[in-house]
Amino acid sequence: MDWEIVIGLEIHTQLATKSKIFSGASTAYGAPPNTQACLVDLGYPGVLPVLNEQVVVMAIKFGLATHCEIAPRSVFARKNYFYPDLPKGYQISQYELPIVHSGHIDIVTEDGEVKTIGITRAHLEEDAGKSLHESFHGSSGIDLNRAGTPLLEIVSEPDLRSAAQAGAYMRKIHELVRYLEISDGNMQEGSFRCDANVSVRPAGETTLGTRTELKNLNSFRFVEKAIEIEVERQIDVIEDGGSVVQETRLYDADRNETRPMRSKEEANDYRYFPDPDLLPVLIESELVESIRASLPELPDAKRARFAEQYGLSDYDADVLTSSAELADYFETAVAAASKAEPKAIANWVQGKVIAALNEDGLEIDESKVTAADLGALVDKIADGTLSGKLANDVFDMLRAGEGTVDSIIEERGLEQITDSSAIAALCANVLAGNEAQAQQFRDGNEKVIGFLVGQAMKASQGKANPQQVNEVLRRLLAE
Repeated sequence: MDWEIVIGLEIHTQLATKSKIFSGASTAYGAPPNTQACLVDLGYPGVLPVLNEQVVVMAIKFGLATHCEIAPRSVFARKNYFYPDLPKGYQISQYELPIVHSGHIDIVTEDGEVKTIGITRAHLEEDAGKSLHESFHGSSGIDLNRAGTPLLEIVSEPDLRSAAQAGAYMRKIHELVRYLEISDGNMQEGSFRCDANVSVRPAGETTLGTRTELKNLNSFRFVEKAIEIEVERQIDVIEDGGSVVQETRLYDADRNETRPMRSKEEANDYRYFPDPDLLPVLIESELVESIRASLPELPDAKRARFAEQYGLSDYDADVLTSSAELADYFETAVAAASKAEPKAIANWVQGKVIAALNEDGLEIDESKVTAADLGALVDKIADGTLSGKLANDVFDMLRAGEGTVDSIIEERGLEQITDSSAIAALCANVLAGNEAQAQQFRDGNEKVIGFLVGQAMKASQGKANPQQVNEVLRRLLAE
């Protein structure tokens, strides 16, 4: 039987505020356990939550960027359940009236098609604490530093039809929240994580199958792997005559399997009701329009502009706009160059620059070679001052902090040899020392020219202009 996969994602994005959603406690990562949870976070009697205005602004930014409707009135509710890392016995969230709803984004599927994915809602809520199991024998520890951390939970429609589409959607949301600067998206620190609702149904069927929820997936690769494994499991269960049980499951990356965590709750299990301590959030149209005016250029618009303005391929534009910081680096380098083509700078950014960052374990805004230096360096290739090989050497010297482009070239005498008489003498010596290869070229072996050019470049210590060397060698060989 042919099966259709149906997937919806719930992405939990930690908002980039300095304080928590309902208290003034810090949200900084890495503090000692239980040092950043105040009385409001702990639910002490007599304390009252106060909404952080910035979380509202950030939620509106996201809604506008994803073509959502912004609710003029939204309400916080209490989601009641007992768990050791939830000291109040309830989580403050939004249920019937979320702040953002009914939007969409476009993704590119694995076959290159553009697909629109609906966004059901994006609602504000507080995070719970964290249970710690690794450092305790026979017991668990509780760290309440995360309790009250502001989250935006982004719920998609069940429009995704493969693990690859789910990964593409999650990457797109991740890219977007970082462009908007509403989240750092740090998955290792728990700032961006995902639950996946997965079901299967016979191809052509319109009724949804029984779904399972894969909980707390914190990498793009794990999301895709977990969905693939869960789909295989569900199909095997059904084809063996069984039925899929609605439940929450965990993905075990070491065993590459999903396993039951608990039965899946329904909304009425949480006994939602409006939080009596928090007033409804009323949003005026003037606020929405002022936030709309402040939005940065978003990824899709920037990609289209890069392709048109700089003459880049779709692939190059996609890579260079994968983060706002990388796009800014590229544009700064282009602005610093007066002769180099944007395509040449794009090649250096995607090649040498990114390789160096990966090797050094740095982000683009920490690059040891500044964007201005890169623009100046690629200019030196464009005007014939440096060969490609010498430019690579200068890049490594810039990375080592050995000076500016001009000072490195001057101090080390690296300027490319372009004098025609000097190159002619160099090529004559190469042919005199490699008569056999010269004769092979004259006999029709075109590939030998590469060897001869290499010998000339070696003799010049990489300083000769390789294009001129090629032309002069061919001229001398034809005489």
